[in-house]
Amino acid sequence: MTRTASLAIARTVGRLSRRLGRGGGTSAPGKVLLKIRPGAIQELSARLPMGSLVVSATNGKTTTARLVASCLAVEGRRVLGNTAGANLLSGVATALLDGSARRPRPEVGLFEVDEFALPEVARRLRPRVLVLMNLFRDQLDRYGELEAIADAWAAVVAELPPDTILVLNADDPAVAELGAAAGRRATYFGIDDPTAALAELPHAADSIRCRNCAAPLAYDRVVLGHMGDWHCTACDRRRPVPDVRATRVRLEGTTGLRLEIATPDGPVSADIALPGMHNAYNATAAAAAAIALGIPRDHIGAGLAAADAAFGRAERVRIGDRDAVLLLAKNPAGANVTVQTVLLDPEPLHLLVALNDRTADGHDVSWIWDVDYEPLLPRLERLTVTGDRAYDMALRFVYAGLDRDRVTVLESPEAALDAAVGDLPEGRTLYVLPTYTAMLGLREILVRRGVAEAFWHDS
Repeated sequence: MTRTASLAIARTVGRLSRRLGRGGGTSAPGKVLLKIRPGAIQELSARLPMGSLVVSATNGKTTTARLVASCLAVEGRRVLGNTAGANLLSGVATALLDGSARRPRPEVGLFEVDEFALPEVARRLRPRVLVLMNLFRDQLDRYGELEAIADAWAAVVAELPPDTILVLNADDPAVAELGAAAGRRATYFGIDDPTAALAELPHAADSIRCRNCAAPLAYDRVVLGHMGDWHCTACDRRRPVPDVRATRVRLEGTTGLRLEIATPDGPVSADIALPGMHNAYNATAAAAAAIALGIPRDHIGAGLAAADAAFGRAERVRIGDRDAVLLLAKNPAGANVTVQTVLLDPEPLHLLVALNDRTADGHDVSWIWDVDYEPLLPRLERLTVTGDRAYDMALRFVYAGLDRDRVTVLESPEAALDAAVGDLPEGRTLYVLPTYTAMLGLREILVRRGVAEAFWHDS
């Protein structure tokens, strides 16, 4: 079958998917295309004059890709990507398929890639820039232990073409080790603001042993989870000196942050409409990625400042006369930083927590017992829980010490959303903490009510 015919058939699948209400056509066209033309990703990506940039991580890849896209937009570059979040091989193929029909043609590909799918995507795509941000415990029934992903990533790095630019998080021991173990030059990023330090290493930290010699790690400064200024207690491994580093992080409540970043090309400053320390990492990673693509630093600052939230990631929606903020919380590290972000709001808190255990969430929900929900309790005025495992989440909060009279359990997400909004005092914000499929379900409700757009419109 000719390439033209293959592309036409796959595009037809996408149109039918959207018309039949089966989604945004962000994966199915790619699946069909790869079935009838297995080399499609290699063929289509080779037509991008600036090549491709790939971002992978347990947490933050969607937001970081969005920040890089904003920098490229300020630069005036034509970008194609899987910004709707379809981050498996089929989603990358679909994005390339869509881009091949655009006129003028896109110049650069920008893809967020699932950490487990990265080996195959990298092999086919052969990216110009590969950004590896963090590794946290997530979906243990699917991935296995964190070390399994680290081993797979090490194989990816070892097989990269010599001209691929590797961008690594210096603050994550497992990620930083990838460059040292492969013996290749990498661009490192990290946070160097001493005021950003936590009091101690969290009990749910994941990378606590050296990947080189298995000895315990020690920290001079911890910023988020197991990320910070680390060193091995036995061998010579230690945090690399970051080439791109956030020297000043100022969290501006639940609405954003102010960031100053030192780069080899000079300082970058930006007020970013994304809250929390995790987004300081995402923005710093995006700055390092943009520099790797050759974007001038003044365009980087403007791009970071212009970016808005991706769907479900600090996304703010108006429901009637009340505000709600969706903060995806799908694993211990992500949920803990979300709790810290919510606590930046000085008002009494109203939360809607939605816990599912479907394939994309991970069937094992025992991770909720590693999340430090306890700091919320003194400020938590009302908690509504929903989802497939709503009672598990309610039990978690009751064991934490929350009065049962302040907990409402509603298995229906729509009923839970209405109840939580109905209990919300005027002028206050509802914070919604869902797992991945729960977030998609809640957004479907919001789209149906006309207060949010379908997630694939981002693409």
